[in-house]
Amino acid sequence: MKKIKRSLLFLAVILALAACGQEDGSTAPVLPESSQADSPDSVPAPQPDGSLQPDGGLQSPSPGIVVEDDSLPPREGMVRSRLTNEWVDPGVADTRPIAVMIPNESNAIPHYNLSKASVVYEANVEGRMSRMMAVYEGWQDLEKIGNVRSLRTYYAFWAFEWDAFIVHFGGPYFINDLIAKEDTQNIDGNLDSDAGAFFRTSDRPAPHNGYASGAGLADVIRQKGYPLAYRNLTDADHFRFTAKLNPNTLAQYDAEAKNATYIDMSGCYPLTRCYFEFNEEDGLYYRSQHLSGGSDGPHVDSNGTQLTFKNILVQYIKYEELGEGYLAFQCHDTTRDGWYFTNGKGIHVNWEKTSDYGATRYYDDYGNEIVLNTGKTMICIVEEDDNFTFR
Repeated sequence: MKKIKRSLLFLAVILALAACGQEDGSTAPVLPESSQADSPDSVPAPQPDGSLQPDGGLQSPSPGIVVEDDSLPPREGMVRSRLTNEWVDPGVADTRPIAVMIPNESNAIPHYNLSKASVVYEANVEGRMSRMMAVYEGWQDLEKIGNVRSLRTYYAFWAFEWDAFIVHFGGPYFINDLIAKEDTQNIDGNLDSDAGAFFRTSDRPAPHNGYASGAGLADVIRQKGYPLAYRNLTDADHFRFTAKLNPNTLAQYDAEAKNATYIDMSGCYPLTRCYFEFNEEDGLYYRSQHLSGGSDGPHVDSNGTQLTFKNILVQYIKYEELGEGYLAFQCHDTTRDGWYFTNGKGIHVNWEKTSDYGATRYYDDYGNEIVLNTGKTMICIVEEDDNFTFR
């Protein structure tokens, strides 16, 4: 009930701000339809629809809704991943992930092993370039990760949510205080003590030729005395998930769930101009982009694997400029909104993050925490006055 009251208050504030925006001529997000529907008489349950027939068999899925019986692990002893809800070995689940800073510009592609990340964040940095932070589990066996570039403070706060080791090559002086905190554990390619985790190649000019290896990272982490096990600083349940047997179709939101088989983020990332296309055969969103100075096409790794995601979160964030083009995003907040997309549909959401190591929580317009589908998640961080479209 507290969440519901808070959400209703939030909606009232949004309506008031919208009225002010109409008076001063400010623009609202560009959406295919109104983002606010009439409030129903009852609060919809946040649970996904059932996917079992009365006799216990699987339903015939609707187009784009993939149903799979994943109730049992492929091998005995496997457990659910806190990042994707997929079945993983206990050693993978118990080991802290890495959060790697990865550039996304024409001179930096193709990437190596970006498609293997469980969660990917994208946000703008200076000059309206976008940079990604890829969160990996099971990273020790990866031979080449990256390329790797410098850190910004806001990415660190998202890495904290996963208790991840932050992997980067330096950064502007704005990161110094955060890096110096006792609990911050990072591996910096600009430090002699951490150099063993990184290597450079001759096929590209610096700074686009720096990479990390899983074995090298593990060695440096051990040398620095960082624990591989989670430190009990973060929420054990970061996302709420549903199993593949019981997918979240967003049908419980009726008309409030908008069609979203094509999501165009070019209005938010003008140099990346990325977009996502929904594939009904496997129920995934496929990422493509049109980099400045490059060609339009699928966003693929060096081995040709295209980036795909089961869940896409778009998160509006207040920001400010720090000088020299550098940005600061207000990662801690309780009043911002966004969208959640899965299975070819999308709903309006609100988000909050109330502590450095606390998870960012996403709620529907009724105050219920949303339920993600099992699989990888892309989180698009959007400056509050930018627009994106979907259809």
